[in-house]
Amino acid sequence: MRPLAPRPAFATVVAAFLVTMIATTLPTPMYAYYQERFGFSLTVVTVIFATYAVGVLAALLVAGRWSDAVGRRPLLLAGLALSAASDVVFLLAGDTWVLLVGRLVSGLSAGIYVGTATAAVLESATPDWRRRAPLVATAANIGGLGLGPLVAAVLINIGPWPVHLSFAMHLGLALAVAAFLVRVPETVDVQPGARLEVARLEVPPQARSTFVGAAIVGFAGFGVLGLMTAVSPRFVGRAEPGAGPVLSVSIVVVLLLSSVAAQVLLTRVPLDAAVNLGCTLLAVGTALLALAIARDSLPLLLVASVAGGSGQGLSFSKGLASVLAKIEPTARAGTTSAFFVVAYVAISAPVVGEGLASQRYGLVATGVAFSLGVAALALVALAALVVDQHRSRTTAGSRSA
Repeated sequence: MRPLAPRPAFATVVAAFLVTMIATTLPTPMYAYYQERFGFSLTVVTVIFATYAVGVLAALLVAGRWSDAVGRRPLLLAGLALSAASDVVFLLAGDTWVLLVGRLVSGLSAGIYVGTATAAVLESATPDWRRRAPLVATAANIGGLGLGPLVAAVLINIGPWPVHLSFAMHLGLALAVAAFLVRVPETVDVQPGARLEVARLEVPPQARSTFVGAAIVGFAGFGVLGLMTAVSPRFVGRAEPGAGPVLSVSIVVVLLLSSVAAQVLLTRVPLDAAVNLGCTLLAVGTALLALAIARDSLPLLLVASVAGGSGQGLSFSKGLASVLAKIEPTARAGTTSAFFVVAYVAISAPVVGEGLASQRYGLVATGVAFSLGVAALALVALAALVVDQHRSRTTAGSRSA
């Protein structure tokens, strides 16, 4: 089988990344249909969503470094195959537990792609795209998450089979991408006898203070992503009774696409300034989110999503970059894995807590409390990062003197 030329190979890797991440958020506008069909509570919705995060964490911890040993292409194909398998599970879903299986398999596919596909995009980029490859990887990752609910909502509006059509079309698209992916040249020099190792989580001493601040805001930002992906259609439904599928997912779509836009448009902002701005925007956005939830205001929800999404994108990407800037290349894999573990714990645990609390205190009260808690965490992270930046500048100044 003849390998693809460099430019089509790069495009194929990006397409595989995008298609896989789209699948992870396709079910967002369908939870109301599943609830009506299977009769489960809001808490179960959050548990179903959190099951996805469990799959991501499992893949990150177990297979996070496998592509370094066996090559990028086998892991890309495995992740895409799992994504297609999740489509099949959802197509056949006849009970709540099947939804849990589908989300777990989808999480495994995303966990494989988070690290492997990012590396593959950077390594397969043609010379004219090399400088922009990190942004392309970010756009494929977060952009795919944002497009998933939108694509599903549009298909619910224009086609039959509201809980089947999206998965059937995605399955066909995944198979089409796989036909090209098998022809992508390998970018890793695979050594004979290489062993598969479980990823090691490590944060070198010189980066730990920076890691703490960046991890706090990463936790806060991904907590918001988790909450909005799981239950934002409920908030929209309260603000606009009778909202259709597209409007019901507008908040999470705006949040995720704002995250991408902030990272792309503000790429030239200095690292420290960017991460501080991200923390500030996340705090402001989540404070506005609390107000919007309390007032049942859709316009304010959208404004909060723009500010919060922009803050999440900047604080997460620049926070990770500030940590990696302080360590040796050989420690980057373990440190990045540790950072993503924090992020995906944030997607699951707080969201389940939100679902449980809402059963006792109501969705509005818990949504407001959750949002204010995230705003406070973002301010704590900002203070920690500013102190660390000041300490670094002072140390650098004393050394130069």
